[in-house]
Amino acid sequence: MKRTIRWAAVAAAAALALTACGSGDGDDTDGGGNGADADGAGEATADPDTIILGLVPSQEIDTLVEDADGLGALISDELGLPVETFVSESYAALVTAMGTGQAHIGMFGPIALVQAADQSGAEIVLQSMRYGSPTYHTQWFTNDPDTYCLDDVVEVTNDDGSVYTFCNGTDTAETGPAGEDGLALIEQDTPISMVDQSSASGYYYPATQLQRVADLDPLALNTQFAGGHPNSVLNVARGDYPVGVSFDDARDNLVEEDPQIGEKVTVFAYSDEIPNDGVAVAGNLSDELTQQISDAMVAVMDTEEGAQAFDDVYSIEGLVPADLEALEAARQVEENFAGL
Repeated sequence: MKRTIRWAAVAAAAALALTACGSGDGDDTDGGGNGADADGAGEATADPDTIILGLVPSQEIDTLVEDADGLGALISDELGLPVETFVSESYAALVTAMGTGQAHIGMFGPIALVQAADQSGAEIVLQSMRYGSPTYHTQWFTNDPDTYCLDDVVEVTNDDGSVYTFCNGTDTAETGPAGEDGLALIEQDTPISMVDQSSASGYYYPATQLQRVADLDPLALNTQFAGGHPNSVLNVARGDYPVGVSFDDARDNLVEEDPQIGEKVTVFAYSDEIPNDGVAVAGNLSDELTQQISDAMVAVMDTEEGAQAFDDVYSIEGLVPADLEALEAARQVEENFAGL
């Protein structure tokens, strides 16, 4: 049976009404450190008495707020400081909040993670693990398999009895890229449902993939940003757009309310692999508090209740020290995209 991933984003996906993608322009390219050169962020200040944890929408907003509050309470108990949570409207807004003192911890997708370091002086400390992997990929899906499926549609029945449809080899592929011959059929004016202008899997990587595979101008695509991965799936399921993108497999977030969602949209391609999302802390916190926050989040993850809380928020199954070298690949995608 095909492995499926119910992942969120900051997207937070959510996500994730953004007006600009922005790239870092400083000399600090390692994604670490305290980012003291980023617009003044990182200047020594007293540590706050209350820690603010910022997220971006990856699911229905009321549910995310409730789940975030539960996670914040567990981190607070472990850290020994009050932790408040808020859900930002987009990755870009949360990046800004990290540099203005409105957020001390941010949970970001990989592109926004390096933007937080480069633009707001944040320090990247942790990365997520899912199914034992530090990477994931974009899934491309359609309501028009006659056009974008170059072979028969395959039905896969999950353990809960729900049926998901795939084609172009995506039913067996565990990593990307896959199904790129189907992507070559997308044209410059094809309406595409994407997620957010700062989303790695919901914009940067798929747009760059279309440039490589179909020779399309990634800055002139006919896109609509859905504001969340599940929302993008819904756009295509409703017939508003013939194709769309999300993380793999965002249909999991919708199947309870719509058991036919896996048949209404068919996955036909995957992007290249993308570094997982992660956690950054404000660059002006003391080294001691930064380490305490990192340790507290890992400790919460190691408990049964904490593991469930991280899963509820962003389907995170583990937290490991950030791989700054791997995140450099995301930085290059962001920088190359900004220069197109």
